[in-house]
Amino acid sequence: MTPTLGIVVVAAGSGARLGGAEPKAFVALRGVPILERALRGVFDSVEPAQVVVVAPESHVKAARTIAERVAGGASGAITVVAGGSTRQASVAAGLAALSAEVDTVLVHDAARALTPSALIDRVARAVRTTGAGVIPALPVTDTVKRVGPDAVVQGTVDRSDLVHVQTPQGFPRADLEAAYASATDEHTDDAALFAAHGGRVSVVEGEARAFKITTAWDLRRAENVLGAQTAGLRTGVGIDVHAYDETAPLWLGGLYWTDEPGLAGHSDGDAVLHAICDALLSAAGLGDLGSRFGTNDPRFAGAASEVFVRETLALVSGAGFAVVNVVVQVVAVRPKIAPRRSELEARLSALVGAPVTIGATTTDGLGFTGRGEGIAAIATALLSASA
Repeated sequence: MTPTLGIVVVAAGSGARLGGAEPKAFVALRGVPILERALRGVFDSVEPAQVVVVAPESHVKAARTIAERVAGGASGAITVVAGGSTRQASVAAGLAALSAEVDTVLVHDAARALTPSALIDRVARAVRTTGAGVIPALPVTDTVKRVGPDAVVQGTVDRSDLVHVQTPQGFPRADLEAAYASATDEHTDDAALFAAHGGRVSVVEGEARAFKITTAWDLRRAENVLGAQTAGLRTGVGIDVHAYDETAPLWLGGLYWTDEPGLAGHSDGDAVLHAICDALLSAAGLGDLGSRFGTNDPRFAGAASEVFVRETLALVSGAGFAVVNVVVQVVAVRPKIAPRRSELEARLSALVGAPVTIGATTTDGLGFTGRGEGIAAIATALLSASA
C-alpha cells in the first residue's frame, strides 16, 4: 500500500556555526554522517512513510546514497530534492515532492540526529488523533530572566508555561500546504508558520536525545551520548555464500589457492572476508556488506575483498569500537583448510588487527556445500567500545 504518512527531513543547512568543511548534515558523528543517523531513527519508526530528504543542491547525490543505504529494501520510499535559500523554502520543496496519497506530514531536522523513533511515532499518532498540528516539547528547567538593552535584568519570567520545542513537527498535509501557500514572513519553525495561518498546535512529550546539533559543543555532546550507549562489548554474526566458478582464481581468507575453483561474485568472491565484514558491521550496528558496498557499485567490480575489510574497519573505528577477536567457520568440501590454517589465521589477524581463528567442516553430502556447489562462511565478531 502507498504510505499516507510523509516525513520531510530537512538537511539543507550550511552548518556555519558547526565549523565543518561539509554542510552540517554530512559531518561525521562517530564515523557516520549526521543525516544517516537521523534517517536511522526515521526508518525505525513503526508506520511506513514516504521520506523526502531536502539537501543542499551540491550534496543531492551524496544524500541519495546515504538515504538509500539506510532504507535498504525500502529505498523506493525515498525521494531526495534540493533545498532553497532558507529553511522555509527547503520545507516547501520537500512538501512539493510528496505523493498525492500522503495526508499527514512530519517535518524533521536532520540536525536532531539522535531522535528516537518512538518520538516520531508519537507525533504521527497525535496528528491523526487531534487533526491539528503537533510538536514535541520539553519543559524549561532553567530560570529565565528578562533583560533590557542595557544588559540590566528587568525581571524573572514565569517558566511554568514555557517549553523547549523539538522536531519532528506534524500536521495534516492540506492545512500545512495551505499555510505555506499563504506565508509572507519567515518563521523560526513550522508550528509558528502553521499557527500564523490560524492552525491549532498541541504538544506531546519530547525526548532528551532529540537535541539539535548546532555547534561543535553539541556535536561533542552527541558523541558522548553515543559513547555511553555503546559502552561494553558487542557481538555480531556474518554469513556469506558463493558458488564455485571454475573459470576464476580462488581467493579465500585473503590468500590465493592454486589448482582450486574460484568463487563467483561481484568482487573476488572471498566468502571468508565478506562474512568477517558482515560480522563487524553487525556488531557495530552499521548495517551489512550489501548496504555499504552494493553490487551495483562499479567501483567494487572484481575488487580484492581486502578493500572491504579496510573500509569496514574504518567504519567500525569511527563508530567508537575496537575489534577484540573474530571466529570464522568455513563449510565446504574444498579447499582443505587444515593444511593452511596457521597461514590463514596469521593473514586474517594481520588484516583485521586482532586475533582471528578459523575452523572448517562439511555437511556430510547434504545441501549445496555437500554437493560441492559452493562455499559458506560464518563469522562471529566481538567488539569493545573504544576509550
